[in-house]
Amino acid sequence: MKEILLLIRPKQWLKNVFVLLPVFFGGALTDGNALLRALAAFVAYSFVASSVYCFNDIMDLKADRLHSTKCRRPIASGAVSVGQAFLLMAAMLLSGMMFLPVFGESWYKVGMVLAGYYVLNLFYCVRLKHYAVVDVCVVAFGFVLRLIAGSQATGIPLSKWIVLMTFLLTLFLSFAKRRDDVVRMEQTGIAPRKNTNRYNLTFINQAITILASVTIVCYIIYTVSPEVVARTGSQYIYLTTVFVLLGLLRYIQITVVDKRSEDPTKIMFTDRFLQIVVLAWAAMFFIAIYIL
Repeated sequence: MKEILLLIRPKQWLKNVFVLLPVFFGGALTDGNALLRALAAFVAYSFVASSVYCFNDIMDLKADRLHSTKCRRPIASGAVSVGQAFLLMAAMLLSGMMFLPVFGESWYKVGMVLAGYYVLNLFYCVRLKHYAVVDVCVVAFGFVLRLIAGSQATGIPLSKWIVLMTFLLTLFLSFAKRRDDVVRMEQTGIAPRKNTNRYNLTFINQAITILASVTIVCYIIYTVSPEVVARTGSQYIYLTTVFVLLGLLRYIQITVVDKRSEDPTKIMFTDRFLQIVVLAWAAMFFIAIYIL
């Protein structure tokens, strides 16, 4: 059972919180029906994502066996056979699709988003992840699809700014993760990924700086956008900007100074400063929309 859990990576389901953002940003947390649909979409997306993780580990079997830490993954270590992994992959996909009837007339829209995410990530596992820059863009677009899934499941329209912010922020995190690969390659002389030699610290540092800057500007524009102010009924959302800036600066510190940006999910589970900043941001946003 332990090996199965390691293979489907439930800790990575934290990424699917993006599915819930339309409800949060749309001021619909008090709408029970919208919240239930969003939670159903979160679970469905998590199962589908776990199916992708199974396929990814199957495709990376040979490379993982040569990796210093990934060699302990269930398939690479031999704890789970390739055949068992394929069965688990199918089971996770079917489990995710079983939630589609929950979304009523919107079931096919949510289904199309899930299918698009699934197909895109299969291509990513097979080919796209081997191309520098393309790989991080695909990862970032996967988070935009999470956002769209939440929107289609709940019927809450998305602001263009939230779509742009999601893409930019996750692109920033993806480049930060690639930086860890470059640091490891410079230390060991071995490229963790086939495309790592197409990156270097100068390029990634510049990319991270640009993306962090554009992300904070985009967020500020979002908070003062007349469309957003009218939809949420709050003029105080701009106050949350300070927490977004603190979060970006802390992540850059972790990436550049501490050199431990390999796993964004792990960082969120272990870094107290980031946890406090995220909670403070969420609390301030909640107060601005639902109380003030």
